[in-house]
Amino acid sequence: MPPDRISSLGEKKLISRIISRSASFFRTSELLGLGDDAALLDMGEEYLALTSDLLIESRHFPPKMSHHDMGWKTVTVNMSDLAAMGAAPEGFILSMALPDLDLESFDSIISGVLEACSYYGAPLIGGDTNEGDEIIMAGTAIGRVRKDLVLMKSGARSGDLIAVTGPLGLGAAGTELLLSGADTAGFEVAVEKSLKPIARVEEAFRMAKSGLVSSATDITDGLISELGELRDASGMGMRIHEVKLPVPPQVSEAASVLGVDPLELALYYGEDFELVFTAPPDAMDELSRIMEVHIIGEVIESPSIEMIDKHGDTYKLHVRGYEHLRP
Repeated sequence: MPPDRISSLGEKKLISRIISRSASFFRTSELLGLGDDAALLDMGEEYLALTSDLLIESRHFPPKMSHHDMGWKTVTVNMSDLAAMGAAPEGFILSMALPDLDLESFDSIISGVLEACSYYGAPLIGGDTNEGDEIIMAGTAIGRVRKDLVLMKSGARSGDLIAVTGPLGLGAAGTELLLSGADTAGFEVAVEKSLKPIARVEEAFRMAKSGLVSSATDITDGLISELGELRDASGMGMRIHEVKLPVPPQVSEAASVLGVDPLELALYYGEDFELVFTAPPDAMDELSRIMEVHIIGEVIESPSIEMIDKHGDTYKLHVRGYEHLRP
């Protein structure tokens, strides 16, 4: 019988496999944040938050993405993880494997990295370079957050409301249009969202500072996948309402061109770099006064992910989204 392959598990189960093995080597107090968006190191009154992401040219950078935007996105995906923890960025480390690029292309990548680091207030403080057959960018972001303000995936409670910080599906629409080779005229907002995403660091800082948010994560692998993460961490279920989802008309227009369901783009594709979070109803009212808030549902006791569609019918959703190491 042939041995099992890692594709039989996928990225998320492989991470769980690593975490379960780590637990046998280290004390629980040494493994803070494992399974969340960033690891946490106890620094007294604060946590040092650390996260790392690997981007590969042929898998993560859509056609027409400039070298500058490759550098920008490499920083942004890491800053989004810090944002999900409510951590203020402090520094960025970059390692790269590169083919024999012309110097103009190399300088463009670095310009994108440095401009993003400046935008997020996290200086480039180190890294490594090596040879590769294609562009491979590995970033590590470092941040800090007060212990009493850290945002985790695990705090959702029954009766909390679920909200997102911005529109859903635009990043996915832009990426899929670029991958398909379709004419992108009229879809400039979606394409910009795909090529130059922005992590919600400022919104996350406001959320953390308020002390009102019970759980949070960023939406990079699809809304339903991320709701599944909040569910698994808290033991609570999530119910969303189709009519409350902030899906811009451009997503439906792109879906028509692509021949897909616009809800698929909004719920499962990812690439939005928004935050999804939970908070009690009265807290959500206060949060809406200090930042953009779109309430899309509520936390329920039954540990399932449910959708109430536009006709008022309720059905369970299968937790899926973008996942590496799947066939």
